[in-house]
Amino acid sequence: MPIHSAFPAAVLAALSFAAVAQQPTTPADAPPPRKYLPVPAFDATSIDTTADPCSDFYQFACGRFAANHPIPPDQGSSNQFSALANVNTENLSGILVKAAAAGTTRTRNEQKIGDFYQACIDTDAIEAKGLTPIQPLLSEIDALGSGLRAKLALPALIGKLQRQGVDVFFSYGEQQDFKDATKQIAAVDQGGLGLPERDYYLRTGAKDGEIRQKYVTHVAKMLTLAGSTPDQSAKDAADILAFETTLAKASMPITERRDPANVYHLQTIAQFESSMPGLNFPDFEDAIHSPRVTELNNANPPYGPVLQKTIRATDMPILKAYMRYHLLTTVAGRLPKRFDDENFDFYGRTLNGQQEKAARWKRCSNAVNGALGEALGEVYVQQYFAGDSKAKTLEMVHDIENAMAQDLTEITWMSDATKVRAREKLHAIANKIGYPDKFRDYTKLDVKRDDAVGNELRATAFENDRQLAKIGKPVDHLEWGMTPPTVNAYYDPSMNDINFPAGILQPAFYDPKADDAVNYGHIGVVVGHELTHGFDDEGRKFGPTGNLDDWWTAADTKNFETRTNCLADEYSSFLAVDDVHVNGKLTLGENTADNGGLLLAYLAYMERAKKDHLDLAKKVDGYTGPQRFYIAYAQNWCENDRPESVRNQVLTDPHSPGHFRANGAIVNQPNFAPAFACKANAPMTPTKSCRIW
Repeated sequence: MPIHSAFPAAVLAALSFAAVAQQPTTPADAPPPRKYLPVPAFDATSIDTTADPCSDFYQFACGRFAANHPIPPDQGSSNQFSALANVNTENLSGILVKAAAAGTTRTRNEQKIGDFYQACIDTDAIEAKGLTPIQPLLSEIDALGSGLRAKLALPALIGKLQRQGVDVFFSYGEQQDFKDATKQIAAVDQGGLGLPERDYYLRTGAKDGEIRQKYVTHVAKMLTLAGSTPDQSAKDAADILAFETTLAKASMPITERRDPANVYHLQTIAQFESSMPGLNFPDFEDAIHSPRVTELNNANPPYGPVLQKTIRATDMPILKAYMRYHLLTTVAGRLPKRFDDENFDFYGRTLNGQQEKAARWKRCSNAVNGALGEALGEVYVQQYFAGDSKAKTLEMVHDIENAMAQDLTEITWMSDATKVRAREKLHAIANKIGYPDKFRDYTKLDVKRDDAVGNELRATAFENDRQLAKIGKPVDHLEWGMTPPTVNAYYDPSMNDINFPAGILQPAFYDPKADDAVNYGHIGVVVGHELTHGFDDEGRKFGPTGNLDDWWTAADTKNFETRTNCLADEYSSFLAVDDVHVNGKLTLGENTADNGGLLLAYLAYMERAKKDHLDLAKKVDGYTGPQRFYIAYAQNWCENDRPESVRNQVLTDPHSPGHFRANGAIVNQPNFAPAFACKANAPMTPTKSCRIW
């Protein structure tokens, strides 16, 4: 459950949001020297001193941010996350340019990351190859033929495509068993949609109709570029939308998927296959390189029969066009410019309002991070995560964990019996900071200096094989789900651990030169946020060992839900853009984590100030320690967004827009009013507020 999600690129890949031995293909596209700088840890230039902090704290803390931080044309928004991500991407590009140029003196990992980058940035070679790198897959799709025999052969081809990252028909992977976290099992789920999520196909508003029409136009253009006639492409695109709409109707809404019980249905393989008679599942398993499994989690049982019925009712030419399109869009960023431009025009410009594609060096740097993140991350950590940053972060984590332990003692709505179990879970949470103890081995991944598409497909297949090989094996609790340079953090309920990559432990989120008030307001709240995820509406359903476990009394569950309903109603009242409100149910977990994390970080800061004999009343930059803490928190969420980006976020993302993450949590903080001498019942200090943790 990351603290932040963004949609900066045409198609999101891997875990990230996205010169050379010889002269780069396009010299003007080489990374400029230090173009990007992080936002200061305490950004005084963003503070609007004319605003009343007790009336609109976001306006006070961030009122001048948009004017000072224009949105880059290659992004949908400007905020502290994107600012630091730009800095980190620039740092990665420096590492990669050096690795690409080192020649025979390179280590094995330097060869892989350097050649992956070089192949990606060599647009002349990409143009010259055209569709040749994916022609074997296109030919396999075309060779399926027609009729029942062709459909019986589909599982093997679906497995082959999915192994290389092409999201068609459904999804398949590995997960820890929700009810036995020591087991790693196979999981099958809904999938195969080209639009961001199911409701893009089903909403009836004018804007949604416009997006669907633009999607059809985009699909048709991609198919035409690949060689179909315009008339045939237009027909195929309309049929693809109809096919995907049927899949969308069978898909579970994103709000329902927030309940772990709704997406956990352990079945024997015999039970699964009996629900889809005629499915040759072993052929799929072999093609995707899965072990033959005896059980799996069927996350959405009604989906499979609808999918199979729809496939049977759909003519093979439509299914072939559907697979061709998904293959093209998956690798569009490594295909000739005409494909890359068209893919960006829809996914970047239409859905997110980006004015132009990110520079090639940016996208290629992020592509290496996605494909070889721990090989690249090992070098990144050596250069950009030195000193005592890890030790200082761990100290802060312990402070915040102690604050939660104390808070559990003091809250009045929870019974003693449930408090005992909550403390048991809290003390079992593992802390992972910066980078893995052991970096991943990429020896078996073949990376070529002149094969951008092949590198991407092989890297995806390599990661697929690594994940599926875990089925039936012991759980590796040292494994990370984000690469070291990632500007994000997460809590994993099955692992029961909190994870803070080195990428976010940089200014402005953590600055070793900043005072405690600012660091606790920035990264301290991030720590508290992830810790609180263990006790939000999803995380609370997992016990200390990571098992799905109802460890609450019935009365405590009712008390908890009364409080979460308060929070859901509060955030649902926020109008985000046009006529679209924040979805309080979709964002409930993140909003709970924001509110709880802010409280815990403040309590931890107060205790740290007491231990270190800090003068809280002393003003720095004109503000006391508590004031600086709250300003730093709000400035985590300063933003300048394009309306398309906000709309997409509100409709798909479990995180609220920044404005509401700031004010939405501030109004529920018991310590905010005295910090800014706010009167009772001011807009930021209402008489009635929501509090869970």
